[in-house]
Order: sequence, then C-alpha cells, then structure tokens
Amino acid sequence: MSKSARFPAEWEPQSAILIAWPHAGTDWAARLGEVEETYIALVAAITRFQPVVACVADEDVEAYARARLSSARVDMDRVRFIEIEYDDTWLRDTGPVTLHGAEGFELLDFRFTGWGGKFGASRDDRLVEGLVERGVFTAARHVDIDFALEGGAIETDGAGTLLSTWQCLAERHPGKSRDEVGAALAASLHQDRVLWLDHGYLEGDDTDAHVDTLARFAAADAIVYQGCDDPQDTHHDELLRMATELAALRTADGRPYRLFELPWPRPVLDDGRRLAASYANFLVINGAVLMPAYDDPADGRAAAVLAEAFPGREIIQVPCKPLIWQNGSLHCITMQLPAGVLA
Repeated sequence: MSKSARFPAEWEPQSAILIAWPHAGTDWAARLGEVEETYIALVAAITRFQPVVACVADEDVEAYARARLSSARVDMDRVRFIEIEYDDTWLRDTGPVTLHGAEGFELLDFRFTGWGGKFGASRDDRLVEGLVERGVFTAARHVDIDFALEGGAIETDGAGTLLSTWQCLAERHPGKSRDEVGAALAASLHQDRVLWLDHGYLEGDDTDAHVDTLARFAAADAIVYQGCDDPQDTHHDELLRMATELAALRTADGRPYRLFELPWPRPVLDDGRRLAASYANFLVINGAVLMPAYDDPADGRAAAVLAEAFPGREIIQVPCKPLIWQNGSLHCITMQLPAGVLA
C-alpha cells in the first residue's frame, strides 16, 4: 500500500452508496416485503443527492428491483445494477474499505468471516474481488488483506484517528494483544492512533459490539453516541460507562471531544427477543444524513441531535424496523464510495 494513502471520513465527498438488494434466497425471505420497503425508501433518499450502486443476484432480481424502484418514482438514472453473488446484504461489512492513495484509490479487501464464524460467508468474502473484476472502479488497486475485519467495526475522522471497540476485535483475533491488533489496524488503514472503547453493547447485536451501532465521528473533534436514559433498562449501566469513556477521550491535539448523545428508543421485541435499535447507525451522504427511524417518539429527538451534530445537512428519516429483525440497521446495509472511485 502507498505510504501516503488516507482513509477518508464518511462525510467527505462521495461518488455513490453501495448496497445489495434483498431477495428470496437471503435471510430476508420470511419478511421480504417489509424489508423491500426499507430499501426503496433508502434508495429514494440517496438518489436525491447522489448515485446508488446496487448489487443484484441475477437478472430476475434486477428486473424486480428496477420495477419496484421505478414505481416509487426513484431517479433511475442514478441507480446502477451490478450482477454478482452474495450471501447477505450487509455491505458495510463486506464491501471495500476505500483509501485515497498517491496513485489512485486502494480498495482494501479484509477477510470476512461471517462475524467470527457465526454464519456462512464464502460468497460475501469474494464480493470486493468480484466488483473489481466487473469493472466497477477506476484508477483503483485491489489490496487483499489477510486480517479479519468488518467495516462496521471501525470509525475514522479522516485525519488519522480510528475508533473501535475492543470486544469486537478481541473476538475476531483472540490470540492477539490489544497493541498487536491496534498496530495492524493502524498499518493497514494508515491511522496515526487507535482509540478503544471497552464498554457499550446492544442486545440483539450479533457483531460483538460494532462501533457503528454505538459511537460515530461527526467531525474531527465531535462524536455522536447512543445514550440510554432509562435506569431500569439492561443497557443503562453499560452505555453510561461508554459515555464516561468517550468523555475521557481526547482529540489528536489534546482537547475533549464535543459529544452529542442520541436518545434511547423504546425496546423493540420480536417474539420476546430484544432487537438492536440504535440511532447511531446513521449514514452520511453528500448534503444529508440518513437516520434509522423506528416508529418511536424518540425518532424526532434523534433527528434534532443529528441536525446539531451535522449542521448544514438535511436529516432524513428512513424506516428501519424491518432491518433490526436481522440484527442490523441503516448503516450496516450500506458502504460509501468516495468521489472519483467509480468507473
């Protein structure tokens, strides 16, 4: 990899958002109609600002997705379909982590293990390679990295600071110390430092505490995080400890971070199982922030917090209750592609 490569922040200019369309051959089959409505709302919101690159399993899935989006009056000139195999639709964890290199872009292809071997992932692990073979990217070098990592496990401020949770990375690399894992992350992602969170989790989350459900950079000196103000909730103590950790962190120049606490939604249950509803799983795009909405009174308050954290960007609510049935939310099904990387 180039010594001058840089990992851009999510709020920097983008060429598109990468997604994979759900279909009957995925785990969404039992509730496909509901999740399709979320995907339609998501694509409709994104294409107001920038293109979408949508992976589809075959030509029938493409024809169906095209028809559904067209009937919803989505700007189809901003939707590009790519036929490719995939196991699941969590593109945050299987799509490319893109760096700006001195001689173009570098598409980092980390090893995807199905969140530590919980699920089959052989096709997902080949997704980046397949996209490269199909000519999706321009002036970009495919970099295969033999290190287990998911995009939802890392946050960057674009200026050399990485934020992650030790629980997740320790689960992926049980034989390595924190210093060893931090050094591997810093080297592969070209970061000056790695900030670790030791607290924070969500019931129903099978990623071992991905940081993108808990705490996110909003600027080089600002972090938005999921709070819990209900002392009776099982998350209260752990998220309070995480908030204390965040308050103790310092920017690269030694200042405390500006912190923005997101409100706590009411518990969402599915046959008695608690689902992982988090407002921290938002997506930043050109000119807007798309936030997960759960048909909850706290949705509006979460939008207000994000408007304060991201001044000048439109805040758009996307209904995400169907997504958390499969243990993820809005950010988890997307991957941003920096401006200039698309062919």
